[in-house]
Formats: sequence, structure tokens, C-alpha cells
Amino acid sequence: MHKKILAASLAICSFLTAGAQSGPLHVLDIKNAAALREFFHYTGKDIPFISGHRGGINKGFPENSIEALDNTLRHTHATFEIDPRLTKDSVIVLMHDATLDRTTTGKGKVGDYTLAELKQLKLKDIDGNVTEYRIPTLEEMIRWAKGKTVLILDKKDVPFQMTADIIRRNKAEGHVMVTVHSAKEAKWYHERNREIVFEAFVKTQKALEEYEAEKIPWSHIMAYVGPDNKPELKPLYENLNKRGVMCMISTAPTYDKLPDAAERTKAYRSIIEKGASLIEADRSIEAAEAIKPLLPKSSAKSKFFKLAKK
Repeated sequence: MHKKILAASLAICSFLTAGAQSGPLHVLDIKNAAALREFFHYTGKDIPFISGHRGGINKGFPENSIEALDNTLRHTHATFEIDPRLTKDSVIVLMHDATLDRTTTGKGKVGDYTLAELKQLKLKDIDGNVTEYRIPTLEEMIRWAKGKTVLILDKKDVPFQMTADIIRRNKAEGHVMVTVHSAKEAKWYHERNREIVFEAFVKTQKALEEYEAEKIPWSHIMAYVGPDNKPELKPLYENLNKRGVMCMISTAPTYDKLPDAAERTKAYRSIIEKGASLIEADRSIEAAEAIKPLLPKSSAKSKFFKLAKK
């Protein structure tokens, strides 16, 4: 049953993403885990970029949908933070909330429904408008994303072992990362799969020291330093950068909520100017447009940023 649902939904997604938007995809040409580590290695001459929070949240394209990621990639290169959750029959689907009410035509808890039942629902966009798009499984998303982008799995209700298994089963270490909130969580994954790259919470010098104490290789870490572009981050940036670590600020709970577009543009640019290498934003397309003037004229990292052939 699951294989039939997967095949049908992949066919639907292929049709929708081919027809819903025009223009080539901005793809990240990252072929394996070693290339992914190189992509995230801080050099001081890197290309700043956007990570779409919950897959990027833009009008008409529901969060955590394949169509939302595809839409963003029609405008800019990006990685994407997404939210895995378990169904009643233990399939991993993508849904930020534990409940269905806000983002789908369903009601109640995600975990009270089977995959087949969830596939009957339609997704809503940021304005609450019902779309024709359906809830994807994580496996569908992983297969779609290969050769296009990098997925960053947030920590929800999926057991660590299931997350590790789906990455290994799909040989996805080159385009799927795992969010870890502590050095001990990173150690759990690293002991089981030395190829996995992390979006790691490193908000303080103490946290940095904990990752070093657990001997997590800095080559495997991109650091999330928090939601605020504050001056106090400067020494943390310096300590992480000299270890070859890129730093990321998430604007979803802060600057994305500014009501004025000009103020948001100023905020996005300031984040990069003050030392972050990338921005995780709800407004993925808008944030990418804002930082365009800050892109270097040349960079060794240019080899990763490609346009897909039509």
C-alpha cells in the first residue's frame, strides 16, 4: 500500500512542480557528504545564501511541501529546514505542528492518522487558502531533493534511530542534514554514521566547548547561533569561523515579522554584514533578494551554485 501511495504522490508532485512555476531551478551541485562538508566550510570568501524555514513560506505554496521548495528554487539557491513527524502507522511525513488544523484541511493530531488518510487532505498556504498540494512523506522529499538542494531535518517526534535509518537507507548523507540541540545529540548520530553533517545549536562559548569535548568534528557542523543579530555574537563568530564553521541566524521569529519590507531588507543585509554566512527565513525569496548586493563577484564556492538545464 505504501509503495503505491508513494508512486502516485511522486507522479502528482512531478506534474505540479513542472507546471506550477516557470524558469530553471537554482540547484546546489553537491554530490556526496564530502562535498557537503566542503560547501559548509567557512573560508571568509563564501557566498551567503538562504535556508528556507519550514521549506520557505510564500503565498500559494504551503510550508513543508515539495511545491514550496520548488518555488523557492525557481528564484534562488537555497537549503531548507523541514519538519518530520510520525503517522499512526509509523511513516515519517512533513508537518511542523503536532496537529493538522492550521496547515491542512484535516483536524486533530498527525499521529492519529495513517499515511493513506493523511494523503487525502489538502495543504493550506500561509494565508489559510486551501491548495491542491498534499502532505509529502520525508522519503518523497529526500528523493525529490537529491541533486537540487540540501534538507535540514528539524527535531520533532521522530526517534533518532528512524532518522538515522532513513538517511542511510536513501544514501542521503550528501543532501540531508540533522538538527541537533546539543553536543550529546550530535555524538549519538556521529557514532553511528560518520558522514552525517549537522545544523548544531551553538549559541554560546560554553556550547562550543561542549562540542569540542565530545570530539564532534567541526567539519561536520554548521552552527545555528540564534534568532537575534546582536553585537555579542562577534566573538562567537570569530571562534567558530577560525574552526571553519559557518554561522546561521534564523529570522523566522524575529526579523521576518517586521511589518515594513524596507526594514526587513535592512535586517537581512545586516545579518550577513555582521558575520553570519546564511539566513534561515520564512520569507525565503524576499530574504534572498535582499542579500543579492552582498554576493561576492567571485568565489571558490561558485562551483556549487548552478542553474539546472532545461
